[in-house]
Amino acid sequence: MPRIRHKSLDCSPGCAVEATLQLIDGKWKGVILFHLFHGTMRFNALRKILPNVTQRMLTMQLRELEEDGFLHREVYPQIPPKVEYSLTDLGRTLEPVVMALKRWGDEHTKFGLKKEAPPQHG
Repeated sequence: MPRIRHKSLDCSPGCAVEATLQLIDGKWKGVILFHLFHGTMRFNALRKILPNVTQRMLTMQLRELEEDGFLHREVYPQIPPKVEYSLTDLGRTLEPVVMALKRWGDEHTKFGLKKEAPPQHG
């Protein structure tokens, strides 16, 4: 069960929204989840598709997602070590949430907006 960071359950109806956002907060958690919806990935594969994240930050975000029950970390006893990450059933329940964020971003941010052609003069 994910850890709830609220100190009190006596709060407004928006508390569930706040609690959910706290669980997937962090610059990289949503992106990590997005890529893992497509299947199991090794640490270095995640590093390659997230070139702007440091190794330390990626490790920290993966550990938090694992602690909260969203990821499964499989370590294979070999040299060099092989570590794979996959979503748990609980992690899969976040797919509609993350995909809704992606759709919103596609529609409302510079990353998703199609550049309009400049007006034709003539």
